[in-house]
Amino acid sequence: MSQNVENEGKEKDEKSIKIKVLFFARARDLTGITDMSLEVPSSITALDCLNELISRFPGLEELRNCMLLALNQEYAMDSTTVCDGDELAIIPPISGG
Repeated sequence: MSQNVENEGKEKDEKSIKIKVLFFARARDLTGITDMSLEVPSSITALDCLNELISRFPGLEELRNCMLLALNQEYAMDSTTVCDGDELAIIPPISGG
């Protein structure tokens, strides 16, 4: 019976991944942090990760329609699948003058 408990624990571990999230500019201001580790289900998309982040940091909602996502230092579409160990950057619009 203990073997089943061990297997259940292993299955649970295999169903989640850890990624690093980076926050830039206004996103950093809204969250109060520059980066964090995020544990999410495997086979998750960049958009799913963003939704999870907005649930944790509701202030990010103001950037939802104008931010870019980058995965491993390359711009990513919302539908891009995120893998264990990936780095997801939240990049709000940059203004300057």
